Amino acid sequence: MVAQPITINQLITQAIERYRHKTDWLNYKQEGRWHAVSADQLAEQVRAVALGLYARGIRPGERVAILSENRLEWNLADMGALMMGAVVVPIYATQAPAQVEYILRDSEARLLFISTPAQRERVSDVLARLPALSHLVTFDAINQLEPLSKLQADGVALAAAQPDLYDQLWQAVKPADLATLIYTSGTTGEPKGVMLTHWNIASNVLAVADVLNYADNDITLSFLPFSHIFERAAFYGYLHQGVQIYYAESLEAVPRNLLEVRPTVLVTVPRVFEKIYEQIAALAQQASPLKKRLFSWAVAIGKEYAKRHARGAVGPLLRWQYKLAYRLVLSRWRPRLGMDRLRCVISGGAPLSPDLAYIFRAAGVEILQGYGLSETSPGVTLNRPDANRIGTSGQPLGGVEVRIAEDGEVLVRGPNVMQGYYRRDEDNRQAFTEDGWFRTGDIGQIDEDGYLTITDRKKDLIKTSGGKYVAPQPIEGRLKLNPYVAEAVVIGNARKFPSALIVPNMELLQQLAQQQQISYHQPQELLAHPEVAKLFEQIIQDSNQTLSRHEQIKRFVLLHEPFSVQNGQLTPTMKVRRQVVEQQYRDVIEKLYGDSSVSY
Repeated sequence: MVAQPITINQLITQAIERYRHKTDWLNYKQEGRWHAVSADQLAEQVRAVALGLYARGIRPGERVAILSENRLEWNLADMGALMMGAVVVPIYATQAPAQVEYILRDSEARLLFISTPAQRERVSDVLARLPALSHLVTFDAINQLEPLSKLQADGVALAAAQPDLYDQLWQAVKPADLATLIYTSGTTGEPKGVMLTHWNIASNVLAVADVLNYADNDITLSFLPFSHIFERAAFYGYLHQGVQIYYAESLEAVPRNLLEVRPTVLVTVPRVFEKIYEQIAALAQQASPLKKRLFSWAVAIGKEYAKRHARGAVGPLLRWQYKLAYRLVLSRWRPRLGMDRLRCVISGGAPLSPDLAYIFRAAGVEILQGYGLSETSPGVTLNRPDANRIGTSGQPLGGVEVRIAEDGEVLVRGPNVMQGYYRRDEDNRQAFTEDGWFRTGDIGQIDEDGYLTITDRKKDLIKTSGGKYVAPQPIEGRLKLNPYVAEAVVIGNARKFPSALIVPNMELLQQLAQQQQISYHQPQELLAHPEVAKLFEQIIQDSNQTLSRHEQIKRFVLLHEPFSVQNGQLTPTMKVRRQVVEQQYRDVIEKLYGDSSVSY
């Protein structure tokens, strides 16, 4: 019997041996056609990268950085570096050059893998200022730079000359050895390097595998950034359980790739399902008045059925109504989205709106919410496929302990918790309690069955001038269920009442303007139109009906520019950087609280 893996290297090696029969394990699209990588080919390519790095003078414990979009080569570089004992430093492809420079300098990276000529051009000035960075290896052909293929060729030559070297290198790596430095995106200040060991990550992959019923005939589409530990650990988990992996061509191509691949399992973030529902609802808005009413009725019935079914309280009338709603409307979603074979969806990275989860459950898509952070490798809790409790983040993973501090903060202890922040003594003192529990910075509660519910980030809680606390995320999630709301940020700290910054779905608004013959020249003019203001006033009123008086939105502003990673308002995993948004729109916010304006 094979021993349980205690390093990422052992996990990868055992997986390759276990699934040697797989001829199309990893799949990527090139020139309009899918190409397959077998288990044997994967083993050869990872070995070639590992020994190619060694041939370049990289030694165990030294830093190897990756600046790239998601692609096969990202994983080859990552696994190759880990196998020879190096420490991997992932960098988001969208990070600003100044942050790229900071990460490379702070981590003392000796070699950088970089993807495309455009990426190389974007950070060329940065690279010129980093003399410690002795090697640059490219995934695509870039003039006068070394391609990955050359590094691998040198690795193959070294393997021929020293046939035992590769096994010696990967087997020498210990569970406590540093595997990666992950620089948190953060909302303000410099990124902090999270130190994760091989056992931190491997233990978490094994704990998640114990919860999920993945099998070696499962198929997934990978599209979240590997630079985030969420997707990266999921990738190791796919290997461990033999899941067939397809790489999405890009984030924009995900809808098309879903239809092509038709995955059975998926790892995603709430924003993806928010966008999917937004698109479904937008299509319904374009339909005839009868079909629009049918859609709204079916969604309401489906949601109510899913909620009552969870409590075991479905009456005969509701059961009949749901069967009709499913047959006429809800059953059509999955095949049109490429989700007709989907049986397991893991959602993490941010809280998922319970209403949205119930709606998709009614349509036959079960979303299992989990909770974790970069500092916890990442998983802390996860809902089980056979015991999914919507509205919670599930129960603690095996070996992980969770408790709630007196002030409501979630504390975590376990083999998955980081070793600390790299060269950040003061931050490390603040990150842990005196008895060794990691402070997550999230507010939550645990029910009698051990299910964790996250209510908000500790630093995001709003305290009005009247002393009342408001958790913004549930309110924002409720607002975003409306198809006309693309994004929402609730504000109001130290103010008399909460307000909202709303990014409308401009495509849907423009269709509405055409239907109602509203004339305008610029987006700002459309947002300022009385009919649009009236529409969003109603949306706010509908949302307020479910809130306590002190939580209700009193004023709002419509923003014509969408939030994006490029303007710094979203993290690479599509979470809103609340502090950045409030800083960039501080003048708008002051005006909002100064008068009754509702658009900008």
